[in-house]
Amino acid sequence: MRKTTIALAFAASALIGALAAPSAQAQTYPAVKGLTPFSAEANYMSLPGYLRYRYFVTAQKWISYEEAARIVAEQ
Repeated sequence: MRKTTIALAFAASALIGALAAPSAQAQTYPAVKGLTPFSAEANYMSLPGYLRYRYFVTAQKWISYEEAARIVAEQ
């Protein structure tokens, strides 16, 4: 009985830890400053499109085109 209680308590704490919100981290985006849009160095893409592509390669997540355009404008 005691082993079952300990196992259930451990499983519950692991579940709560998995459901907890991840800590906020500052996102870092690939630099596109200095690249020419639609050139070979930008892989013949617009700068927001190239930023989205490079971010996907590194983070395995897509960002919206609007967010990429905002980041390019900031850079």
